[in-house]
Parts: sequence; structure tokens; C-alpha cells
Amino acid sequence: MTDEKKLLAEDFVLTDDHLDGGLRGIPVGTCRTSAVSADEGVSYRGYPITDLADLSCEDVIYLLFHGELPSGDQAKSFSEDLGRRSEVDPAVFDLVARLPESGHPMEALIAAVMFLGMTGKTEDNDYREDALNLVARSSAVVAAVFRVKNGWGDPIAPRTDLPFHENFAHMMGCPGGHEVLADLLRMFYVLHADHGGGNLSTFVGKAVASGLADTYSSMAGALAALYGPRHGRANQECLEFVKRIGTFDPAEAESRVRAVMADGGVVYGYGHAVLRAEDPRATIQFAFGEKHFADDENFKIARTLRQVVPSILKEHPKISNPYPNVDAVSGSLLHAAGLKDSRFYTLLFGWSRIAGISAQIVDEREVLRGGKGVPIYRPRFIAVDQPRRRR
Repeated sequence: MTDEKKLLAEDFVLTDDHLDGGLRGIPVGTCRTSAVSADEGVSYRGYPITDLADLSCEDVIYLLFHGELPSGDQAKSFSEDLGRRSEVDPAVFDLVARLPESGHPMEALIAAVMFLGMTGKTEDNDYREDALNLVARSSAVVAAVFRVKNGWGDPIAPRTDLPFHENFAHMMGCPGGHEVLADLLRMFYVLHADHGGGNLSTFVGKAVASGLADTYSSMAGALAALYGPRHGRANQECLEFVKRIGTFDPAEAESRVRAVMADGGVVYGYGHAVLRAEDPRATIQFAFGEKHFADDENFKIARTLRQVVPSILKEHPKISNPYPNVDAVSGSLLHAAGLKDSRFYTLLFGWSRIAGISAQIVDEREVLRGGKGVPIYRPRFIAVDQPRRRR
């Protein structure tokens, strides 16, 4: 037992205050793929995200699944392997085309992931094989949802000669896309790929898999959790908040933020459950924006909010982290790069997070507890307000 586990076992006391609190802060397991530090932010397999931000998607996927960064030969072999796994049954694209137009893009992705499983999962429920297949095939499916739901045309055939992120941008075929869109998507993927074991989507995916559901069904459950406005739609809401503030004059922006708070509104893109400093992923994205979109109106507003919001939030003692999080500027960057419809931003979050959730599912099913896997999740709920009755 590690020292940290001993500390938890000796010092953690469950109280009434923990009940009906969404399991917040209650230790239930371990996570080997990533961690979140209050001061340094997220890390993957021990590497701070600041050290990984310029890497390829393939290298980060390899790291999450193998625990180490690949050598040159390993990177080449792994990239080729993902290419071989990437073929999608055409029936999946037919399904996407037939889904109701009124549905949200995330609903289309959830349906498509389930159908991917029906058309391509392993017969023996091999979690690692299915996970890598799903990661490889997700780009084509997400790109197809973009094209069909936006009315951009039919799905575009993949190019396995391109890197993972460039192939995704190619299959998306965004009309009017900025020249740095592909690199923005690469950075977005790397920054969002994993985030510890206790975020809602990852926890749900692992919980579904604990009942020995296959990888695809488990991922559909995880994406359904991500779809909720309290989780994966945050970057969409941040862009809408930026537009609502609508000015990059610091004094005017401060006045409008204070008015939002006075009306009981939410200041989107600030605060984090664990971090107590600016999210390094936000810092990385702001630097990207300064380099490529310094004159974009939404980016200038987001930059001004970064300047004025923390000092406002510091006036409230209950706010433990007044600084920008990963969502503060991501929507503004995506919009500036040509992806104007913010309903699709959660889709990109899902595309990115599939890698980390899949790697954690593999760990819980095939590695932890000496290879036996984590038992089925079965938390105890205490019966209350149920007086004994008789007919």
C-alpha cells in the first residue's frame, strides 16, 4: 500500500456532509493515466501538460495506453497501426445521415458510437483492442457528424498518409477554415485527452464497463455524461458568455461582469474543482491565440476577461479559484479558426476525451487488482424518509 493510500485509509472519515454531494472528494479508486495538481494542473503519466502541449496526438495516445512516450520507431509503428484500425463500416455513416436533424451533434455521436460497436467490436470483448479501434475510428465518425449536421456534404474519405490531427481536419473539410485549424485541433486534443479518474464522463464510462459492458457501450455512457451542460458544454457556454460581455474595454467589461453576478448569473470559464492557479491549459491556449488570433474580436474579449475577472472573483471568500480554466478561451479560438457553431464544441471535447477514457477503462478491466479488474461499481445509498408501513 502506498503512503498516500495509507493516509486515506487512516485519515478519511465519512460524514453526513459527504452524503448527497455527488461523491465529491470521496476516494473510490486509483488512476494511473493522469492526475490533477492544485498548483500545476493536469499531467499524463507523470508528464506535466506543459511538456506535452506541442506533441502529436499519436504520441499522447501512445503515452496514455503504454505509460511512456514512444521512441521514433515506436511512434511510426503506432501511427501506422492506428491507420490500419481506422476503417469504419459505411453503415455507420448511413446511420448518421438518417438521424433527425433536430438532434444535438452529441446525440448523433452517442448513437454512432453504439453503432460502431454493433458493426466492429471484438467477439471476445477485448477491451484494449476495442479501445484502440474506437480511438482510431472516432475521427472519421466525428468528422462525419460535423459534415452532415452542418450541411457541408457527404463524409470525406480518410488519408492515412496524414498525421492524426491533419487527417481529422481533412475529413472535416470545414469551409473557410483557418490555416491553423488543424494545429488548433491537435492542441485541443492533447489538452483535453484525460483529466484524472473522477470527472463525470470518465467515472461513468468506467462504471458502465465494470458491469462488463463492451468498450463502445461504456463510451456511449461516458459521452452521454459529457453531453450535459454542467460538464462538456462548458466551452460552448464560455463563448456565449464572451459574446454577452461584448467588449474588450477593461472598465466596461468589469462593469458588465459585475452586472451578470449581481443578477445571479454565472461567470463561465473561471474556477476549477482542484486547481488553485490559472489552468496551464488555459495559459497554453491564450499563448496560441496571441500568436494566431490577436486581432479576433472574441479573443480580445476573452483576453480582457482574463485580466479583470480574477480580481472580481477574489472579492468573494467562498471562491477558492478565481482564475481561467481550460474552457475560458477554447471556444473563442475554435470560432476564430472557422468553427462558428458552438453546438459542435462538445463534440470536439468528446473526440479528445475518448482516448483518456478508453485508456482508463482498459486499466480498470485488464490491469488493476493484478489483472482481475475492478469489481462492479456498487456504492451504498442509505435509505431515509421511508417509515415502515403496513397495508
